[in-house]
Amino acid sequence: MVACVVVVVAQRRELCMSDGLEPATVMREISDLGLRIGELRQAASMPAPDLRATLEAALMELDLALSALRTLGGLQTVAGDDEEGSAAESERRVLRTVFQDAPVPLFLLDRDAVVRRVNQQAAVLLGTSPGYVSGKPFPIFCDLPTRAALRSQLAAVVRTGTRSHAKVRFLRKKAPVDAVITLARVWIRGEADPLVIAAAAVVSGQPPLQEPLEAEITAGDDAMATVMHRMDVLASATELLLAEPLFNESVAVRRCARLLATELADWAIIDVAQGGDLRRQVVFGPDDERCAEVCRILEDLDPAPGALPHTVHGNQQTALHAHVQDLDILGVTDDGISVCGLMGVTSMLSVPIEDGENCLGALTLATSGEHGQFDLMDLGVVQRLARQLGLVIRAARLYQRRSEVADGLQASLLPRELPKIPGLEVSARYIVATRGVEVGGDFYDVFETMNGWGFVLGDVCGKGEEAAAVTATARHGVRLLSRWKTEPAEILTMVNQALMSEDRFVTAVLAELVEKGAGLSIALGSAGHPPSIVIRADGVIRTTGGGGVPLGLFDDFKPAVETLDLEPGDTLFMYSDGVLDACDLMRQRFGHERLIEVLATYNGRPLHEVLVAVERALVDFCEGDLSDDVSILALRVQPLSLN
Repeated sequence: MVACVVVVVAQRRELCMSDGLEPATVMREISDLGLRIGELRQAASMPAPDLRATLEAALMELDLALSALRTLGGLQTVAGDDEEGSAAESERRVLRTVFQDAPVPLFLLDRDAVVRRVNQQAAVLLGTSPGYVSGKPFPIFCDLPTRAALRSQLAAVVRTGTRSHAKVRFLRKKAPVDAVITLARVWIRGEADPLVIAAAAVVSGQPPLQEPLEAEITAGDDAMATVMHRMDVLASATELLLAEPLFNESVAVRRCARLLATELADWAIIDVAQGGDLRRQVVFGPDDERCAEVCRILEDLDPAPGALPHTVHGNQQTALHAHVQDLDILGVTDDGISVCGLMGVTSMLSVPIEDGENCLGALTLATSGEHGQFDLMDLGVVQRLARQLGLVIRAARLYQRRSEVADGLQASLLPRELPKIPGLEVSARYIVATRGVEVGGDFYDVFETMNGWGFVLGDVCGKGEEAAAVTATARHGVRLLSRWKTEPAEILTMVNQALMSEDRFVTAVLAELVEKGAGLSIALGSAGHPPSIVIRADGVIRTTGGGGVPLGLFDDFKPAVETLDLEPGDTLFMYSDGVLDACDLMRQRFGHERLIEVLATYNGRPLHEVLVAVERALVDFCEGDLSDDVSILALRVQPLSLN
């Protein structure tokens, strides 16, 4: 271990801290003591705490408390020293000279452990500039487990004047450095309070400080590697956020947080505004059991006013804390534990998530310092990524709103529930296409007619609001005309005339049911629709003729018409062309034969189960990628009569 250099300069030689203190100073000592004890308690609860150092620091605090109590019993008034200012300035010049020329890292601290000055060796040790270090609390440049004990040792040196040694881990951009520091109290003319000089010695076995040329070359290589890594992170983020064919806010947020926690930070937290409040969406941290529990705690902890994410979202300004000073910057848990302490982080940045118009939330990254502190390059990368995430969130919300409108419009084109018809078991299914958000053109309906019941199923060419208008015309036209007309051909012909002014055509199948003994007689009219399927009670399957001309194309419209008789146990199955046209990854169609096989396999089951089986077979075949909506309508004759 390299020897440490400690400089002691005397100012008030007749004054010694052990001789006596002013009342105000003693009270401040007691107040500071309470704060340090609280920090020691918190340090003991951190991950992998240095319990021995914490215990030694606690014993030191007990000695200080005893000394303060004795002082309160017999305070002395100490006379000041009126030496010339030139002597004080001379001592300061000596101190500055020693600092600059010392061969080891030196830090000059005030009684509150704030850095007054550092030499160049100390700046190199921390991997930063002297100006950045000055004015900041010295413990923030060390890892969390040693901070509380270090503060206690600093206080003891100020109070007793006894030289002290402490093991610390300095946090640097590239990697932490283990060191031993020697602390000594100094008096400087013109200063009301004593100062402390901390001399650091790097523990042996670690890479030595590099020569300037070697350091310059290595720094250039490291900078290039860092830039390339940040570019890779941005490219990966773009690919992850846009990989889905449909935008999904929850998926995008989780993917973004997981990538950042893996590539740029130890912890990634994303908070999103909902209803005017900032809500925690996701927390990702290191992959171990303890951190998983911390993630669960933080996911239930929404950002409170004053917490960094809340502030960043409110003022829409980025924040970079290369060395975290306030451990409550992310708030505290319900048990009063600081979130930073719970996570064990020492460096942090937070950026607003914006879509170009609104601030949608905040993205916060934190690290323990094991892989270096955050810098402006990290901040720039995360800002870009947060903007991409904001655009994806906006697109996802627009998509969601359009989807809700489409679902509402689609629902208005279908019956809310099917009527209960004595003597019949009736079931229907509607499967929405997985591509696009526009309302589909499929429809079905079940309604009363002059002589019994009517069943209609159709498909309008195209999608969207215009297709929905044509769907409504076709569906309600069939329902209305069936009140006065009994023949499917006549009804479909009149609907064809109503649709001639439209720019879209419609395929449809219309079944008019009348009671016939124990069974039914069905008049079936088809307007360019796929043929229906009849499944007999004994398992025999037959296909109707289908055919005809679609509605809305020609004035001389003529549907295909046929008559069927259904006995108890027989089933009539009607469907849209989305069933037959569904394709797998090899672009093979589901087709008529596969549909027949499913119906044959599940014949005799309740009608609802049969339709669910068809839906499941269809979705499995195309692996969930349906390019068109699917509608299915089926009826089965029961032993009861139709009344």
